[in-house]
Amino acid sequence: MTESKITIAVFKEAENIEKIEWQADDSPEAKLQDAKAMILALWDSESRTSMRVDLWTKDMTVDDMNDFFFQTFLSMADSYQNATGDQNLMAEIKIFAQQFADKAYKAEMRRQAKA
Repeated sequence: MTESKITIAVFKEAENIEKIEWQADDSPEAKLQDAKAMILALWDSESRTSMRVDLWTKDMTVDDMNDFFFQTFLSMADSYQNATGDQNLMAEIKIFAQQFADKAYKAEMRRQAKA
């Protein structure tokens, strides 16, 4: 058995998250890396609940958040298929991801038109 560590540092000022840094033993980049947002989900099989930490920096744009969620949905679809072998539900998640991206894009265009 080997051990791999992931370190996450969150820098706050008052209620705002100013910076997120992370580093992982197995990452191709050995140095600290910046992130604008993160979603960490852990499964507690004993209580059958997920524990989550969702953070984003104060300068994360709506457009970047939309891309982040779209890519996260696609990644979750692939992970789900790899874990369960269920290609049908994987495809459903990817369809939802595309619908999300389309609606997010339209909402962003409406927001920009108002500005």
